[in-house]
Amino acid sequence: MSNKLNFPKKIILIAGPTASGKSKLALLLAQKMNGEIINADSMQIYKEFEVLSSRPSQSDEKKIKHHLYGFLSVKKYFSVGEWLILVKKKVEQIIKKGKQPIIVGGTGLYFNAITKGIGKIPEIKKNLRKKIRTLHLKIGQKEFYKKLILIDKKSRNYISPNDTQRTLRAYEVKLFTKRSLFEWFSKTQSDFLDYDLVKFYINIPKENLLKNIEKRTNLMFKKNCVKEVENFLYLRTDKSLSSNKLIGVREIKDYLSGFVDLKQTKELINIRTRQYAKRQNTWSRGHMELWNKVYSENLTVLSKKILKLTS
Repeated sequence: MSNKLNFPKKIILIAGPTASGKSKLALLLAQKMNGEIINADSMQIYKEFEVLSSRPSQSDEKKIKHHLYGFLSVKKYFSVGEWLILVKKKVEQIIKKGKQPIIVGGTGLYFNAITKGIGKIPEIKKNLRKKIRTLHLKIGQKEFYKKLILIDKKSRNYISPNDTQRTLRAYEVKLFTKRSLFEWFSKTQSDFLDYDLVKFYINIPKENLLKNIEKRTNLMFKKNCVKEVENFLYLRTDKSLSSNKLIGVREIKDYLSGFVDLKQTKELINIRTRQYAKRQNTWSRGHMELWNKVYSENLTVLSKKILKLTS
């Protein structure tokens, strides 16, 4: 008698740099596998940024059920831990329906949370958090980052000097627990040990990626991403929130202020997107070395390859 029922439940993970075609691939796979899609992109969670974050279109969402897209206000703080709790619930719900969960996105920390788990860090006292954020506002990100490196040298290897939210998080954890945030991370295990995690990274050639980035930037402007940024600026969000870091916000703000023209704005967005894609690829080499690296310009060919590897 077959023991197929004892096999672990399967989750498909699809990562890759921005503009590599992950969303279209996930959609095609979901159609072929009777699947539903879960978002693993930290910017596509925001309801105010449909165009600038390149969220799946409404027509795509009608074809296949999508989860955790455009559900959070840009004014809200949202952690990897909160995302992981929601993902666990969604995965269970999808499997209960007899469907295939497909998790897709470009945020490396989200995928790390699935494959390696996250540290069970004690809750930081509110008065300490407030004190740290006041200090950050007073001295600025550049000086605050230097203070972090002084008390937690490990952070230099994991946190960009411009990443305000993670700098604050690492600082408060070190101050409160006397241990590095990354020590906490190292003593964890995945919450998905009972699942078969089938992992794919879209290894798109550089020249193809650069073309895709330029096309996408032009498309965003056709879809009026400028209006999206105008509406966002009107909300006057806390500058330490992640929503402020979305590529295009700063550049379009400068365009609206008259500092740069439209052509320069598009080029600045292209440059930052290329830099981000490069960081994502660098991350994948360090954290996703055991993932299946796949690519084809033809999505049908690529989906067939993935289906073969998942069967």
